[in-house]
Amino acid sequence: MRTAYRLAATAVMALAATVAIGQAQRRPPMTVQGDPPKPASPPVAISGSTLLPATQALFDGYVRSAKMPGIVGAFGVGDLPTQFVTAGRQGLEPGQRAADADTLWRVYSMTKPVTGMAAMMLVEDGKMALDQPIADFLPAFRRMTVLTDPDGSLASRPAARPITIRHLLTHTAGLGYNIVTKGPLLKEYERLGILPGTVNVAVEAQARKVRPTSLQAFAARVATLPLIADPGTKWSYSIGLDLMGAVIEKASGMSFERFVQTRIFTPLKMNHSYWQVPRDRQAWLATNYTFVGDRLIPLDPAATSTFLDAPSFPYGGAGLVMSARDYDRFLHMLQNEGQLDGARVMKAETARLAMSNLLPQGVFFTGIGGGTGGTQAAALGFGAGGSVYLVDRPGGSGKGTYGWGGAAGTIAWVDRGRRMRGTVMVNYFPAERWPTRAEIPAALAKDAGRFTAR
Repeated sequence: MRTAYRLAATAVMALAATVAIGQAQRRPPMTVQGDPPKPASPPVAISGSTLLPATQALFDGYVRSAKMPGIVGAFGVGDLPTQFVTAGRQGLEPGQRAADADTLWRVYSMTKPVTGMAAMMLVEDGKMALDQPIADFLPAFRRMTVLTDPDGSLASRPAARPITIRHLLTHTAGLGYNIVTKGPLLKEYERLGILPGTVNVAVEAQARKVRPTSLQAFAARVATLPLIADPGTKWSYSIGLDLMGAVIEKASGMSFERFVQTRIFTPLKMNHSYWQVPRDRQAWLATNYTFVGDRLIPLDPAATSTFLDAPSFPYGGAGLVMSARDYDRFLHMLQNEGQLDGARVMKAETARLAMSNLLPQGVFFTGIGGGTGGTQAAALGFGAGGSVYLVDRPGGSGKGTYGWGGAAGTIAWVDRGRRMRGTVMVNYFPAERWPTRAEIPAALAKDAGRFTAR
């Protein structure tokens, strides 16, 4: 028994030392009869009420005080069993399932690390290189221009250098984003349907009137617009990972969604990760909410969710719906530097490179502030689709901790040095409505203290 407690204490203490670093973009943003079947051969899970009582109490408090209908956390250290902590239900509607490890959540920008790793697999395969121009795959990007009067017009000059794979992965390509871009360029993004994301049925109906219907058509329209800065000179949150999907198609010779399924989801047994939620899984889908004052208002009800329909194309920056169990498996693979349960999806050196600071020389990332769900922090870099800590933070994240978050409040991080990881799943806008990124690590620290006191 004492050995078991020491093992548990090691796990909890390691988790408590990691602060979730997920950053989130801000977007305005099924029923099956009978009990749901259990997934085949699920990994062993230890209840949060057994080993993580402070974290469980925090989650229970969130639900009891109506801050959220439900929440699921998946925390892991090494190859010890994943700790799933759950509270509440998938929605406020009558008859909703209890939120659990297999509930499906809109992860929005937590899609970006998945796309980033898919790109790094092609780098490993020798089918593209980090500093290779994307024009080698998408010729329309051969002659890009840069805005000279961003506040007043679309006037532009030739770009100083081409956009590369590295630039797309690290948001340094000079591309815009409808959630952060302003002025005349934003109007052009809206006019041309450069809107790679899904909110609900009503918003989607309007977006589809102008949005292109394939990744390649999307890329072709992006290539006609000026950049906000010369490639490789500035970090600016962007559609870079969405455009990367189009590059992956050309480099791999298969559709983007097929590549991700074949190279990541299937070998890692991520059986419930979707661009479109199948009808036989709709009972597991959570409702997404928005706040009106302190009231939770359904924004995308599960029963009629737009994620039950096929997207215009797979959004590499914000398109996936996933379970906490699946995202934990993705992070576990990264923690293990490219392999999980005997399946190797990338070389260890590729995984390490992907989670290292890939920013061009002289470019810095300092975080995303208020209105996005992100936080400001010192000594941050940026890897393939996610941020990276460049130094240890006393009492916090270790050097090399990699992660990102989602617009609807989800959080994910992996600290390879300490071999630990964390996923938190909720669904509400705005992501920063409650300080979960600070409160959850604090609760984990309390749990660590419980074990060390024995």
